[in-house]
Parts: sequence; structure tokens; C-alpha cells
Amino acid sequence: MAIAPDRLAALPRFDIRPMADADVRHVVEIERASYQFPWSEGIFRDCLRVGYVCRVVTVIDELAGYGIMSTGAGEAHVLNLCVSQSWRCRGIGRAMLEHLLARAAASGAHEAYLEVRPSNTAAIRLYQTLGFEQVGVRRGYYQAVGGREDATVLKLALRGRRPHS
Repeated sequence: MAIAPDRLAALPRFDIRPMADADVRHVVEIERASYQFPWSEGIFRDCLRVGYVCRVVTVIDELAGYGIMSTGAGEAHVLNLCVSQSWRCRGIGRAMLEHLLARAAASGAHEAYLEVRPSNTAAIRLYQTLGFEQVGVRRGYYQAVGGREDATVLKLALRGRRPHS
């Protein structure tokens, strides 16, 4: 998908804020456009209901991405992070991940974990630039066309990370 010419200019200011019930419909649209096996609306609503860290990023008046993270027992787990196709490669995913990691550190988490498809090389590069390291593999973790795909498990030590709002 080509990026509209007006989006090739410098990225306008974006905001990261808590996800609201009214955002879920737009989050699901981005999720469905991004993945062959997307999370359902119910999963996103459950994440909100149970109190996970659920954030959205908006550019101008457009919802451009989202992140979901659970925290507990000194750990954080980034469960879902996605940026709309038209806003990718603009620093939004990095900003969202840094925001989630800062929230994790502020909550007392000592380390953060996430799973990623080995085929998602762009995401892996992002995670590695932030210091994530592979600590394992979950066999057959992801649904895939014609079967299952493994997940690469990544970990980041949060010691010394400065909390942000």
C-alpha cells in the first residue's frame, strides 16, 4: 500500500493515550488489516476490562496504532503492538513500545517479555535496537496458513530505565 504524499512530509505530532471503549472499533480495523489471524473485538474489550495497559496513538485525529501490555510479579508482557499500514516506518511503533516499557518500569517490573513471529523481521529489528534479546522459542505458538508458526521469545531487562508518563 502506497503512503499518501501528504504523509511523506515530517510526521505531525502524535499522542499516546489510554485506550477507551470507543477506540476498540478502530483498533479492530487496524488489527484486521494487519494480520491474517487477528485478535477479536472481544479480546480487546477483555484487555480493557481486566486492566491491562491499553494505549492508542493518534496522529492529528486518526488512530494510528495501539499497544497492549500486562504487568505483574515484577514482569511485563507486551501482548500486542501494531501500527496502521499508512503510518508505519515513521517512529510510531518505537514510541509506543518505549512508552509501554517506561510504564512497565514505573510499575516495578524488572523485565519485559514479548513473542514475535520469526517471519516478522521488521519488528525483530525494532525490538533488538531497544535491547531485547532472544531467550527462547515457543513451538507452534501462532496460527498460520497451513498450520502453526513458532514464536521467538524476547526479553529486556528494565533496570535503569527511566519512567515516563
